[in-house]
Amino acid sequence: MGQALIDETDLLILRQLIHDSTLSHKEIGMTVHMTGQAVGARIRRLRELGVITGYSVGWNPEKLGLHVHALITVFLNSGGAHRMFLQFVEAEEEIEEAHRVSGEGCYWMRALTQSPERLNALLDRLLKYGNYKVSLAISRIK
Repeated sequence: MGQALIDETDLLILRQLIHDSTLSHKEIGMTVHMTGQAVGARIRRLRELGVITGYSVGWNPEKLGLHVHALITVFLNSGGAHRMFLQFVEAEEEIEEAHRVSGEGCYWMRALTQSPERLNALLDRLLKYGNYKVSLAISRIK
């Protein structure tokens, strides 16, 4: 994808959607001085180009009883463990995101659990694939 396919108006539209994906095309159009129909066409084009890949919802995990926010660095036992580990990650609902990384560890994961006991159970299941290092989030900055 060439950068020339995206102009400043596209970037303004994208920034507004990143900030609040519930904005209507008309609301975005008022900011970028376009009709809602023209904004909709630009958004469709951004999806076709792969710039917009989906929409998400901001939510408060604590309101659902998920009080423990853990950042986990995973050190796999062997190179052959990756495939099984990825299946484990997909199956575990408490793992919110996972990234394969270079540097320290093989993967970084973010997990949300209801209690320290639930986190401990998740970590016990993780030991089948390797070792880990855990940091607990104490507040969200951004």
